[in-house]
Amino acid sequence: MSLTTPVTPFGLSALRDELQRLKFVDRPRIVADIARARAHGDLKENAEYHAAREQQSFTEGRIKDIDGKLSNLQVIDVLQIPNNGKVIFGVTVTLLNINTEKQVTYKIVGEDEADIKLQKISITSPIARAMIGKSLEDTIAVQAPDGVIEYEIVAVEHI
Repeated sequence: MSLTTPVTPFGLSALRDELQRLKFVDRPRIVADIARARAHGDLKENAEYHAAREQQSFTEGRIKDIDGKLSNLQVIDVLQIPNNGKVIFGVTVTLLNINTEKQVTYKIVGEDEADIKLQKISITSPIARAMIGKSLEDTIAVQAPDGVIEYEIVAVEHI
């Protein structure tokens, strides 16, 4: 039995878009680059050829990686799930740092979607794992490099 990986509809779309770009834009461009570099003669000392082959290897690996991921994804759309105040995959959670009184908001997403600059954290991150299954007004403790940080869950949104 293979394990499924959760993903938001946006994350699924982004992976499919990347796969399309790799297969139908990047792959043909790299093949053309290799053919052009081959035309220059001796391949042993042809840096352009070796760079194109390296790029081809990376691209083919990424295509294989995405194909594998797509076969094991479970799309979870929180807009289709009633909000009962419980923290689940895909929700946006606002936390209040109990010590500093500062609030922070995170959306819990799949590993490929995580981007801390956009306040999107991976379901596998320590803070997301501490939140999953908790409810509005619950307190969580998260182990951080500076020690344990306690947060109160002040909002759970399905957006």
